[in-house]
Amino acid sequence: MPMITKKERFLGSMFLGAIGDAMGSGFENISKNPLDDKTFYPFGKPKFKLPEWRITDDTQLTIITCEALLKNQELKPELLSKYFIDYFSKGIIRGIGASTLKAFQELQIGMDWSQTGRRGEYAAGNGAAMRIAPLAFFDTITRNKIEEICSITHNNSEAYIGALAIIISIKTILNGNWLNNTSLLRLVADRLPSSNVRERIFELSDLENNISIIEAANKFGNNGYVVNSVPFCIFAASKIKNKHISFIFDEIIESEGDTDTNCSITGQICGAYLGIDEIPFLFKEKLEKLPEYDWLNTHVKRLAEKIL
Repeated sequence: MPMITKKERFLGSMFLGAIGDAMGSGFENISKNPLDDKTFYPFGKPKFKLPEWRITDDTQLTIITCEALLKNQELKPELLSKYFIDYFSKGIIRGIGASTLKAFQELQIGMDWSQTGRRGEYAAGNGAAMRIAPLAFFDTITRNKIEEICSITHNNSEAYIGALAIIISIKTILNGNWLNNTSLLRLVADRLPSSNVRERIFELSDLENNISIIEAANKFGNNGYVVNSVPFCIFAASKIKNKHISFIFDEIIESEGDTDTNCSITGQICGAYLGIDEIPFLFKEKLEKLPEYDWLNTHVKRLAEKIL
């Protein structure tokens, strides 16, 4: 198998994350519809009828992060905040969570980014983790910078550690440390600070060879709480060595919950592992038909040229 370059892994991460978001968006927090006609699905018979694909804030905020990185790869939080305000003011971003909405409204009226992030237990959502993946491809981004970037919207240690876990997952793949006989979950948990996110990842690593994606969701949860969502996504992504991405998305959707974000984050990690060329053509073809595709394609490909 030819070596996959870092640029190819970045493109795979961004595009497969967008595909997961679009595929999962129609199922967010709703029960499945029975299959009653033939609908798009490239591999195997679907277990339920798939709705139309639709990009959500998961991908939109990730693209905005890419735009800010194009401006400056050190990505100061004040710069990213300006991009957030610009797009929020234009009414472009859809489906924003409560913590992110609060922060954007406060940024819009002139509050400093260091004061906008929601605090307390209700700030432990997955809104920072879902947009953080582009930072994993730039070595100039420190843990302190990651925490600052997260705190724009989520000033909460669990939210930060959840985002950090996504970055570590991708960097573990980029550095070639996820070998055949190693556990991605354990490799990530070993590098995280003490937290509920870390403990949940350890719990899943103890069971990873004995339970399915759906069973993991049933046992631990897969909603928008970062302690549930991020470990679940890393667990689902760890199946990519033995399971096709279409079936991973299938199981995430069947498990219900926060399906767009869970498919998006899982797609970002799996895309880093697969690279752009291993993403199914039919997935790419369907993504290209969405209104946001040109926006996504332009900025992601431009940023790929900045990756060393």
